[in-house]
Amino acid sequence: LARVAVNRMWQHLFGQGIVQTDNDFGSQGIPPTHPQLLDWLAVEFMENDWSQKELHRLLVTSATYRQASSRRADVDRIDPANKWLARQARFRLDAELVRDVALAASGMLSARMGGPGVFPPQPEGCMDLGQHRKTWKASTGENRYRRAAYTYRWRNTPHPALKVFDAPDGLAACTRRIRSNTPLQALTLLNDPAFIELSMGLANRLLTEAATAEERIRLGFQLCLNREPDVEEVRLLTGLVAQQTKEFAAQASSAKAIVVHANALGQATRPVTGDAAFSAWTMVARVILNLDETITRE
Repeated sequence: LARVAVNRMWQHLFGQGIVQTDNDFGSQGIPPTHPQLLDWLAVEFMENDWSQKELHRLLVTSATYRQASSRRADVDRIDPANKWLARQARFRLDAELVRDVALAASGMLSARMGGPGVFPPQPEGCMDLGQHRKTWKASTGENRYRRAAYTYRWRNTPHPALKVFDAPDGLAACTRRIRSNTPLQALTLLNDPAFIELSMGLANRLLTEAATAEERIRLGFQLCLNREPDVEEVRLLTGLVAQQTKEFAAQASSAKAIVVHANALGQATRPVTGDAAFSAWTMVARVILNLDETITRE
């Protein structure tokens, strides 16, 4: 039991387990790549009173976990599948974390724990697809911005954003998620009402906490990518800000509509002002939140 639990934790942190067939852990499955390591971790797990926190701390503070995920030609020739862990694995975040990252970056994430399920925004008409039609009344206030772990699940009609990013449907046990890479995922990040709302929140945060365009771009990268932008990235996004500001200044009604919508959604804790500027930075925030690096564990 301890070896199975350790293997599951390893799989969660490294992308694949020491035993890759985690749902067939035995003589019929694939042998472990590092059997002695698996046995040692299992003993440590048991001797620490089966504490998952201690096991998690042990793994994430290891030199193996803290490696960079950068590809190297010499390593790829010897171990293209990274079976021997010469580098860290790079993979997309789980479906629930994709929205949580955007919530945290925008400063809108609720820290409240526990309680009943919540109903974050989703596209209209989704609940009409099931055999028995249900209603989905989007939550308001703090509940609207809670972690995806608290999202109410209709097993026959799952939340579309979770399904797009490969969340299991809940109809059967799922020991390992298969990660896909489809255009629909990028379109969801750009156009889903929930992500547009979080783009507005991020834009408002950038305008509030930084003074110049370059400072706002740097802050956006720190919040979403945990790194500084390079010169080319600053140049491209500065140009995008200028272009979008000019366009929204010429289309005052469109800019005003975006500001009114943002304030109506409950972002009154930081009231949105400056129609053209806010609308332009909302577009920039949509770009940053849509970057592959934003939703990828590097």
